[in-house]
Amino acid sequence: MDPKSQQPKGRGGVLSSLNVAIELLNLAKEISDITPAKAAFGSVSVLLMMIRVRFARLCDDGLPVHVYPGLNDQ
Repeated sequence: MDPKSQQPKGRGGVLSSLNVAIELLNLAKEISDITPAKAAFGSVSVLLMMIRVRFARLCDDGLPVHVYPGLNDQ
């Protein structure tokens, strides 16, 4: 089998990769016995969740449109 054919493509692949990374970090946080490591895993997990939400919001609308109130149309 071709390894490239097994890789997810497009934004669905990005979102699924983020989901896997978040789950792995949550698991590592639960398993870890070192307090600073738990804090680091938790922080990175939250950061990846914020990236996932932002990425999903940008992709749902088709083209990302940035609106800055007060600059163009109020």
